[in-house]
Amino acid sequence: QVQLVESGGGLVQAGGSLRLSCAASGLTFSNYAVGWFRQAPGKERDFVAGISWNGGSTFYDDSVKGRFTISRDNAKNTVFLQMDSLKPEDTALYYCAAPGGDSWYRGSGTMRQNEYKYWGQGTQVTVSS
Repeated sequence: QVQLVESGGGLVQAGGSLRLSCAASGLTFSNYAVGWFRQAPGKERDFVAGISWNGGSTFYDDSVKGRFTISRDNAKNTVFLQMDSLKPEDTALYYCAAPGGDSWYRGSGTMRQNEYKYWGQGTQVTVSS
């Protein structure tokens, strides 16, 4: 079974930092891109950041560009999201996800969340003002 487990969420003041982790199992991790998504109550789930299979390509939503950094350690089957200069509008449940094995975007990643088959349960990030 493929499993993705997020951790690292919490409550932080505006301007602070958090580092989220996504630990993967049940798949050949180095073959897969990983994306981070977030969803606030009553809002749509939105793309945040993505990283290709080897970390050679990263891409971000404009709302977090310059503040968030996605990275990966394939030896540890883990993807990270370093979040700096946090704002109250960053408050959301954060999910990591991986594309399906037959997806064109398996290795590259994409902002299109319908291409992601495997999802974690989420970790809550709350930013106070």
